[in-house]
Amino acid sequence: MIGLIQRVASASVEIEQQCVAEIEVGIVALVAVQAHDDEQNVQRLLKRMISYRIFPDPSGKMNLSVQDIAGGVLLVPQFTLIADTSTGNRPSFGHNVSAQFGQKMFSKLLEFAHNEYAYVQQGQFGADMQVALQNDGPVTFWLEV
Repeated sequence: MIGLIQRVASASVEIEQQCVAEIEVGIVALVAVQAHDDEQNVQRLLKRMISYRIFPDPSGKMNLSVQDIAGGVLLVPQFTLIADTSTGNRPSFGHNVSAQFGQKMFSKLLEFAHNEYAYVQQGQFGADMQVALQNDGPVTFWLEV
């Protein structure tokens, strides 16, 4: 499972011109499911995302997590993260997981996230989403479990 996390000042998701999710300070996590993923991977990625220290402490060092600052978490399914881009000028999606498996694992992530952390919003699996964010830093990290 892959989580591309970005520290944001604010972020939102719109579907068909309707805002379905919105956070202020926190992280946006673009999430991709891989073929070998299971519930343990889902839990491990979630714990890493919400405890990853990417927010500044009073001295300006990245020592605080989104949990420490009680920030928002916006989870967005993003299957294109696992595209094969090693050759050519077009991504290959031949090794992607089925939509059913991807949705199942993303739903598990949402379930665990809502049980573990209070400030969770989400995009919609399979939807055409418009994601708006104000990246803070920019600070972006690729987490893979």
